[in-house]
This record gives sequence, C-alpha cells and structure tokens, in this order.
Amino acid sequence: MLLANARVPLTASGLREPGVEPMRFGVTVTKKIGNAVVRNRMKRRFRALLRELLPQHGMAGADHVMIGREGGVERDFATLRRELVEALARAMAGKGDPPRRRTPGKKR
Repeated sequence: MLLANARVPLTASGLREPGVEPMRFGVTVTKKIGNAVVRNRMKRRFRALLRELLPQHGMAGADHVMIGREGGVERDFATLRRELVEALARAMAGKGDPPRRRTPGKKR
C-alpha cells in the first residue's frame, strides 16, 4: 500500500523561479512496517519506481512524497507500479488518495 502526495514548492521569496521546474521526491516508511532492513527494502523499491515513472507521470515543479504503508513490501512490483501510476493521476487531477480502511480493534 502506498500514499502519494504532490505539492508545488516555493522559494524563499515565495515565488518559483521562472523556467525552473524541478521534480523532486521523498520517501518515508514508519517503524510500524518492520525493522530497518524491511523499511530500507521498501524505500529502495519506491525510489526505483519513482525514478522510472516520475518523468512521464509526475507533476512538473512539484515535490512528490511517498509514504510506505503496511503490505507494501510483500506487494508485487508490477502492482506497485500500477498503483503509483493511478496515485499520480489522482494527484494530477487534484484529488487525494482514497481513505484507508481501519482494522477493527486497532486503536490510534
């Protein structure tokens, strides 16, 4: 499972520089996912996907943030790729990710 978010960064003056449209990304995975080995594996998979898909599907001039969720390490790479393309399309359309289902009995 993954969550993608895109925001347009501002410079110190509050305005973006004309003609400069960098596409940046960040990846974060919570300790709830597993130990450092598991979290780093998930981050490596996300970075590989982002390097592959952002040039075609990302928002120019935006910061893209990937948040690793439960089940992301076990997911097939092709499934992750498809889900990321869908998430980037939702971000381009200005829509957020769908709400996550809560597991009964788990407290926040």
